[in-house]
Amino acid sequence: MRGLRGHHLERLATAAHRVTAPDRHRFFDEGGRADRFWLVETGRVGVDAHVPGRGLVVVETLGRDAVLGWSWLFPPFQWRFGARALAPVRAVEFDARLVRTLCADDPELGHELTRRFAEVMLDRLQATRMRLMDVYTHPGRIRPGETLWPDR
Repeated sequence: MRGLRGHHLERLATAAHRVTAPDRHRFFDEGGRADRFWLVETGRVGVDAHVPGRGLVVVETLGRDAVLGWSWLFPPFQWRFGARALAPVRAVEFDARLVRTLCADDPELGHELTRRFAEVMLDRLQATRMRLMDVYTHPGRIRPGETLWPDR
């Protein structure tokens, strides 16, 4: 949210509140309704996916200043992954439906948030690409139960 105009921050604040989550707290499950997103202040969150024959596998670990969740931006507003606290978390939680309404009412805010979330998605896609290249270049390096992505 750094660099957002003051009036945009004020509007977003109406959709936000601080939350805490204990270790192992489940933020959301793959396929569930994506109606919130978080800005992580402290702690760690594992983003996971169901892998047939292996169950839930952590594919990315998010920490301080990370954005958790972007499925709220795109219909049908369903989570593509799951997420669980790997350590106690403090975060700012946003009501996604209200944020979408604020963005519809203020196209400049909508453009700015979409641009910022697109940057996050691009960074994560690039990290995924690099990690997959490492996995395929060094087969066997990742064993069952290990995290595919190191801490961020």
